[in-house]
Amino acid sequence: MTETQTSAIDLAAERIRGAHASGVPCEPVRDLIGTADEAYAVQERLTGEWLAQGRRLVGRKVGLTSPAVQAQLGVDSPDFGVLLADMAVPDGAEIPAGAVMQARAEAEVALVLDHDLTHERHTVADVVRAVAFALPAIEIVGSRIRDWDITLADTVADNASSGLYVLGNRPAALGDVDLRLCGMVLERRGEQLSTGTGAACLGHPLNAALWLADTAVRLGRPLRAGDTILTGALGPMTTPAPGDVLEARIDGLGDVRVAFGEEAS
Repeated sequence: MTETQTSAIDLAAERIRGAHASGVPCEPVRDLIGTADEAYAVQERLTGEWLAQGRRLVGRKVGLTSPAVQAQLGVDSPDFGVLLADMAVPDGAEIPAGAVMQARAEAEVALVLDHDLTHERHTVADVVRAVAFALPAIEIVGSRIRDWDITLADTVADNASSGLYVLGNRPAALGDVDLRLCGMVLERRGEQLSTGTGAACLGHPLNAALWLADTAVRLGRPLRAGDTILTGALGPMTTPAPGDVLEARIDGLGDVRVAFGEEAS
C-alpha cells in the first residue's frame, strides 16, 4: 500500500478505536478508506491490537449473506469479522445494558471446526469434512458507527459490526440436520419477531462457510480447528430493548436464549 493509504488506515482505525474506548459511536470511516482491501486492513490492524492485549481469536462471523442487504449496500458478496473469546455469552445469560453499542439481534447457524481449512480454493466436501458439529446461535451485532450509517467499508473496518454471540449447548452432526431447509423462529417471550430458513443464508449456510474459508486464506489468517463460524442471519434482525429475553429455535438444532439487562436507574 502507498504511504497515503497506510495513513488513512491508521486514521480509520483510530476513529473506531476511540468509539470502543468511549462507548460513543463515531462518524463513518468511508471518508478515509474506500476499498474492501483497505477496510480489511483496518480490521486486521485492530484485531492485531486486541490479540496483543491478550484477547483470543476463536472464529469468524459472516455478514451480508442476505441479497436484500447486499443490494442495500451496493455489494455482491458477504463480509466477515473476527470472533474473540470474550465475545461469547453463555446460553441463557444476561447481557448488561450498554454492552453492545446500537445492539441488534439475529438467529444463525454456527459451525465448529475439527480441522484446519488452509487451501487456496476449497470445495463443499472440504468444509463438510472439517465441520465437527453445528449449533443454534444468536448474534448480537452492534455498530461503532453512528446511527448504523454504514457502507461496506464502514462495516468491514468495524469488524463486520460484531458485538457478542450466544451458542446453544446441544451439538448436531451435519448428517442429522438439513441446514438448507431448517426453519428458524426468533421470539421475545413468546412473541414472534423473525422467521426464516437456512436457504436465506447464501442459499445454504455451508455456502457462507465455503466463501469464508477461501477469503480467510486470501487475507492471510486461515480458519483453524476449533474455530466457530457464525454463518449469517436466517431472517431479519430485531432491535432488543432492555429487559427483553430472546429465544431462537432452529429445526434440527434446538434452541438458544439470551436476556438483555435493564438500564441502571
